[in-house]
Amino acid sequence: MTIDEIRKILPTLPEAPGCYKYIGQTGEIIYVGKAKNLRRRVSSYFQRDIQSSKTRLLVRQIRGIEYVVVGSEAEALILENALIKEHKPRYNILLKDDKTYPEVVIHREHFPRIRVERRPARDGSQHFGPYPNAGMAHAAVAMVRDLYPIRTCDLDLSPHKIAQGKYKVCLEYHIGKCKAPCVGYQTEEDYDHNIREITSLLRGNLRDVIELYKDEMLRLSGELRFEEAQIYKERLQYLENYQVKHTVAPHHIHNVDVFSFEEDADGSTYVNFMHLTQGMVTQVYTLEYRSLIEGETREELFASAITELRQRFASHARELILPFDPGWQDDVNVTITIPQRGDKKKLLELSERNVQQYKVDKYKRAERLNPDQKLMQVVGDLKQRLSLERVPMHIECFDNSNIQGSDPVAACVVFKRGRPSKKDYRKFNIRSVEGPDDYASMKEVVTRRYRRMVEAQEALPDLILADGGKGQVGAIRDALSSLGVEIPVAGLVKDDRHRTAALLYGEDALREIPVRHHSPTFHLLEQIQAEVHRFAITFHRDKRSKSQLSSRLDYIKGVGAKTKDTLLSTFHSVQGISSATLVDLTRVIGPSKARIVYNAFHPDASEESSVSVG
Repeated sequence: MTIDEIRKILPTLPEAPGCYKYIGQTGEIIYVGKAKNLRRRVSSYFQRDIQSSKTRLLVRQIRGIEYVVVGSEAEALILENALIKEHKPRYNILLKDDKTYPEVVIHREHFPRIRVERRPARDGSQHFGPYPNAGMAHAAVAMVRDLYPIRTCDLDLSPHKIAQGKYKVCLEYHIGKCKAPCVGYQTEEDYDHNIREITSLLRGNLRDVIELYKDEMLRLSGELRFEEAQIYKERLQYLENYQVKHTVAPHHIHNVDVFSFEEDADGSTYVNFMHLTQGMVTQVYTLEYRSLIEGETREELFASAITELRQRFASHARELILPFDPGWQDDVNVTITIPQRGDKKKLLELSERNVQQYKVDKYKRAERLNPDQKLMQVVGDLKQRLSLERVPMHIECFDNSNIQGSDPVAACVVFKRGRPSKKDYRKFNIRSVEGPDDYASMKEVVTRRYRRMVEAQEALPDLILADGGKGQVGAIRDALSSLGVEIPVAGLVKDDRHRTAALLYGEDALREIPVRHHSPTFHLLEQIQAEVHRFAITFHRDKRSKSQLSSRLDYIKGVGAKTKDTLLSTFHSVQGISSATLVDLTRVIGPSKARIVYNAFHPDASEESSVSVG
């Protein structure tokens, strides 16, 4: 894909948070980035006035774009970190000292401590996160400690150490932040009960805590303890804006493949694949799959795609998360999960969001890179609707314009391959028709148009459209018959809102062929109709304006066409001429003709004023 082709598809990118990957000439990932708005961020790289030499060098190497849509900017940041460490793109500045994002760890020990760590040991402790920054991780721990009396010391609180009685209560006990398990004031069972609630909270279940804060705030305000109620109000506002940001999943979801399945009306199937390692998405790919076996079921298609993707990415995941059971049994040691709720359900929804986005982008990109393809489908649909012998690649449409028969004109617009061909537009002054007779005017114009084309041996249109009903269609057919020319003719029928609703067509008796509103065919016919209206009305307005502007000059004796043109080109309008002084007119056309023109517009002017021009 060239840079120009990439620029064409940029407007098709989603305006959603996610990570983007730039693909190099040999198919390798050369850069990974995150974005709050994928379309805006990626488009910024392809502006023509980029100042950074590093960015210009990167852009010159890009041959493709891939992206993953996620739920938030924070998730995009963490996913970016995982993808950078997985693929090591050469244009990324790797994090110094292999910096990792912080996690909240509940240690595996008696009376577990809760801490923020960047490189926690994999010793069976519970891990939450990683978090986008240390501030958010510490805020999560602070919130937990605000709610539960959890120890902060580093003492060994094994049963035999407590039994020795060597420990004393500390300040945390005296201020109510700890229940002093070190001296036996709190049982391990009671402490573990708090840990279970904290675990649920760190997994994102904030609803119970929010309800608790609301109840406490209302209770305190009801007791007129407003200062204390304000503390809970602030906590409540903090909690409502706070989200415990995991990666895409909790840390314990490890070595898992997620597959989602989407079908299209044209027979195509789309399967999205995501591989997770320790809660991080490390691989994402969407496969477009088309069955080559007649009668193959969706389950068989899905199972084949799962096998192909696992082989392509050499995945040895021990668990597959799927939307339905396809009967896949390539590896009996693999567990298949079809989640209904929880973290795994959210992962499946994320995969489905990406496969749906891929499907939408496919059509948008096809239109951007090959805009004629959609137009060919539209004119092909028109051929089928009218049962034409060939695709109407060349369409002409006629319309009349007059006001109570004055200055009657007609216009013809030409569409080739579904697009307006303005160099082929034609204007017609009505010559042989007196009064407002649209049918006779249409017959005259069509006869003149195609007699000339036949004589010049020009290619005739595949379809003629009349902006009107049976009378207009009949007039066009009569004109063509008199010339011995056979061209299909259809009328554009309007509904109550004056928009194209049907095509009036038939070899013998005319019948209405409905066109669904907002369909591509409807939009093409609507465009043709609007264009012929615009062209005819503009021509009629110009002709009427010229007629009105020049009428008064035409009746002034002694003023010929050359003088009239000189005056109009200088003063731009008859009003400008009438407002000009005798001196101004004299400078342009001389004293003799100036006096004639001036007196014509100022019949009551005194002889003195006309003579006073020296």
